[in-house]
Amino acid sequence: MNILDQIVADKRREIAARRADLSLRELERRASDAPPPPDFIAALRAYPMGLIAEVKRRSPSAGVLRTPFDPAAIAEAYHRGGAQALSVLMDGPYFGGGEDDFALVRKAVDLPLLYKEFVLDRWQIAHARAIGASAVLLIVSALPKRTLQNLHAEILRAGLSPLVEVHDAKEMNRALEIGARFIGINNRNLKTFETTLETTFEIAALAPAGCCLVSESGIRTAADVMRVREAGAHAVLVGESLLRQRHLSAAVRRLMGPVWAVS
Repeated sequence: MNILDQIVADKRREIAARRADLSLRELERRASDAPPPPDFIAALRAYPMGLIAEVKRRSPSAGVLRTPFDPAAIAEAYHRGGAQALSVLMDGPYFGGGEDDFALVRKAVDLPLLYKEFVLDRWQIAHARAIGASAVLLIVSALPKRTLQNLHAEILRAGLSPLVEVHDAKEMNRALEIGARFIGINNRNLKTFETTLETTFEIAALAPAGCCLVSESGIRTAADVMRVREAGAHAVLVGESLLRQRHLSAAVRRLMGPVWAVS
């Protein structure tokens, strides 16, 4: 069993337990009472190159990324640096995230937030809407085709943006078949955790006109941002390389400043 398969198996058990504690009906009631979230894609499109900065405690491949870890302070620093949106990890066992971190970030900033999770069930979509997310991640390699299609439609019905994540040309075609127009190319293979920007360079051209394309993972320098932009990306999602920097606002400006300056 690879890493992704193990995470998905564990996530199914977690969702079942959470459904037992809080029903989908009650969660959907809370979601319907929540205020409309800010538009995630519009925030990215407002800049020639958008930044989704990630709030992440740790990862299976990199270990602990930042000590001390203060989600609110991190979010505020990203905001000061100019990030257009934030990604907040929801998985606890593997990434150290969760609803408490999300709540702290939501209270600290008014930026659009991505519910960064291994989403397998409608319960998670209602949860995302109820706690103030603007977008929800769907990982093509973790979902059967029919489930991917249904969850994509459910996210749209909830008034959120589905960010459909792909890793190769086959997955890109699956995303396009369900009508995805907000696509993340993850440069990290979730089965091996190997990372290369070549993934973006190889499949970005498959995205249709009008699609908002995000290059995710492995982006460390302003030169990397320039390269994926030239390949067709409209935004980048960056966590590890920022979180390892002492001064986050300055790190955001170093990473994105050059491309913002020439755009």
